[in-house]
This record gives sequence, C-alpha cells and structure tokens, in this order.
Amino acid sequence: MSNHVYKLLELTGSSSVSIEEAVSNAIAKAHETVRNIQWFSVTETRGHVVDGKVAYWQVSLKIGFTLD
Repeated sequence: MSNHVYKLLELTGSSSVSIEEAVSNAIAKAHETVRNIQWFSVTETRGHVVDGKVAYWQVSLKIGFTLD
C-alpha cells in the first residue's frame, strides 16, 4: 500500500429535496474538475424555511482527494 497525501476542499451543496441530495450535488459538481475524490465529511447543515416548511437544504462539507 502506498502512502497518500490528501488535500481538503470545502464545498456547500444545496437541494430542495434532501440533505443527501445536497451532498450528492456538491460532490458531483466537484467531480467535474477534481480528480481522485476519496471521502467527505459533513461540517454543517442549514435550511431555508418558507411558509413554515423547509424550502431547501444547504450542507457544507469537506472533501478529501489524493494528490498525483
């Protein structure tokens, strides 16, 4: 097993559907330009309320990826 060096990137994803979709949206967007994404950690969860209901979710996360 080789030694890895990781870099962290902070992102915030959003979704009107769920927390999970907000995370997936952030990771999918990062995947378009960042190679070797290995893991993520949720650091904060927020939401926006309209008329007493959750209108959308915002999830801040850190993703770790290996450097070439």
